[in-house]
Amino acid sequence: MSSTYSIPIEGVRIGHAIDAEVVTGTSTCLFDEPATTAIHIAGGAPGTRDTELLSPEFTVGAADAIVLSGGSAFGLDAAGGAQAWLKEQNRGIELEPVRIPIVPCAILFDMRNDGNKNWGRFSPSQNLGYQATETSSTEVRLGKQGAAYGASTASTPGGFGAAHIKIDDISVMAFAAVNAVGSPLIADTKHFWAAPFERNNEYGGRGFPNPWPADADTPRTKAGQRVAGANTTLAIVVTDAVLTPSQAKRIAMASHDGFARALYPVHTSADGDLTFVASTGRKTVTDDQLIDIGIQAANVVSRAIARGVYVSMQEESKQEAPN
Repeated sequence: MSSTYSIPIEGVRIGHAIDAEVVTGTSTCLFDEPATTAIHIAGGAPGTRDTELLSPEFTVGAADAIVLSGGSAFGLDAAGGAQAWLKEQNRGIELEPVRIPIVPCAILFDMRNDGNKNWGRFSPSQNLGYQATETSSTEVRLGKQGAAYGASTASTPGGFGAAHIKIDDISVMAFAAVNAVGSPLIADTKHFWAAPFERNNEYGGRGFPNPWPADADTPRTKAGQRVAGANTTLAIVVTDAVLTPSQAKRIAMASHDGFARALYPVHTSADGDLTFVASTGRKTVTDDQLIDIGIQAANVVSRAIARGVYVSMQEESKQEAPN
């Protein structure tokens, strides 16, 4: 399975930037035109910027880009870098005499890896946000990339993953930066909890373990990181269906079922798990299709989580293999 992903929805690009010394990174999901956007937070320790304005009762409800970043709270500066690039393109809400780019942002905690966190007065996050936005493309690198560059789980490296599905002529895709306190693998096996949702052997085609491990329900968690804010898996679901802000919010809520099918344990007080849902609004949708979008949003999130980790595992295995 390729370590790159081709975005199937017109008007959407993803960019990554990393700092190999600090061992952190940023990912930007950039829209050619403002996308109706919502968010739902299910983890106990989120870190966000400009997400309250996405609530359906407020008046903005659309984003020029969405930023996911490592760096914990320092990573929120990445949104400013993305805004700087967008400002240079004359993007944003026109409020004379300026335009204000709308860039919601969410962060994960990667501060306990081996990187050098003594970066001086300012963190690298703002520059990473600019670079990720500037280099965004329809061809997306998976694995140890962008926001997931310094990430990990209880039993694997973290990873940036992607997956999509078609519902008639409507596309639904998901991106995930995986840094969970829990594990994507069943017990001590190499089998993914997300196995039932896999397509085209995108994470190895391993299925469920046989025999089933007797201790599969015993939680595997990161040693020393079962504390609030020390982890977090972030996801973005994008569709070309026309959605209202409240419909996008409902799909964001449903998509968290995908977290629960791919990670165990999940949504803990030590995670800030959240999902953005964005609509480019190019395809009209029926009531039946709207229900199916919610169902499939959860499925593609599961697949994106597992695929991102799988690619990182494959990369790690190659690095460890003897010459």
